[in-house]
Amino acid sequence: MFDEIMQKFEGSPSQQAVIRLLLERGFSVNDEGRVVSGSIEIPNTQIAREIDVDRRVVDSTTDAILEDEELRRIFQNISSIPSLMDLAPVLDLHVLTVDVSDADRPGIVATITTLLADDGISIRQTVSEDPEFTDDPRLYLVTDEEVPGDLLNELKRLDFVRKIELQ
Repeated sequence: MFDEIMQKFEGSPSQQAVIRLLLERGFSVNDEGRVVSGSIEIPNTQIAREIDVDRRVVDSTTDAILEDEELRRIFQNISSIPSLMDLAPVLDLHVLTVDVSDADRPGIVATITTLLADDGISIRQTVSEDPEFTDDPRLYLVTDEEVPGDLLNELKRLDFVRKIELQ
């Protein structure tokens, strides 16, 4: 799906940058073509400044979104969720990031969360990036306690795990 969306803006890397930002941040586009998070409007100048494009690029991108029925359905229904990942150090939580070799493979989240649960590790939040919307999807798990070394080794041995990072 991500590739299909990006192809609609194939001739404009600047518009693709706007699309990427909207998807990454979970920003919606309302009926008036304004970028919003919930009911809070985000000025197009702020969006443009963030990705270093002209404000008119944001305007033309939101116009194109509203003109395309498929894009309209996606960008009028997308939303963001609060993430504990950046708060983890402040809240004395831990973040385990898992890079996998085949993100479309069924059972990845179930396998990893089961191993953590079986070891008595409580998971506060799980965020799984959608392989349709990002080029390098990852699985993020926010836990109450550190993941012990033996469990990390067990996770690394899973055939679909490419890399593990701890925060």
